[in-house]
Amino acid sequence: MKLRKIGFDLMVYESVDELEKEDQILMIEAVKARNNAYSPYSKFNVGAAVLLDNDEIVIGNNQENASYPSGLCAERVAIFYASAKFPGIGIKAIAISATSKNFVVDKPAAPCGNCRQSISEYEIKQLRPISIIMSGETGEILKCKSVSDILPLAFSSAFLG
Repeated sequence: MKLRKIGFDLMVYESVDELEKEDQILMIEAVKARNNAYSPYSKFNVGAAVLLDNDEIVIGNNQENASYPSGLCAERVAIFYASAKFPGIGIKAIAISATSKNFVVDKPAAPCGNCRQSISEYEIKQLRPISIIMSGETGEILKCKSVSDILPLAFSSAFLG
């Protein structure tokens, strides 16, 4: 048996003000997007903002449905919309922000597994990383350089032959 350790660098910021200007703008857009989420069931609002290579910012927010599997997370709404509106344009970064109508979200909300896999698909397709910036409504902000940091053993088309 061999033991392999998988790890990554995670940048921790105390506030939005500590972020680089481009990341600040992206996080502000994610916060705006979360305010328009449709979450009547979970009361958990998530906003995402995607920064493209052409410097366009595309937003998305979670969209729930009484038939729970029919809803969609903010990250996938934003990335799929960006791909549909700007096909072939690469993605630099995605900012994610979450809040709740039931409690204070005081730590960053990371993408769910489905969103990590979807972001990974775009990262593999464009042959370069997509940085991920995550926040709650209060507390620290986290940033990683690539979705592969938080999804190190991603499934890809390489497994399909």
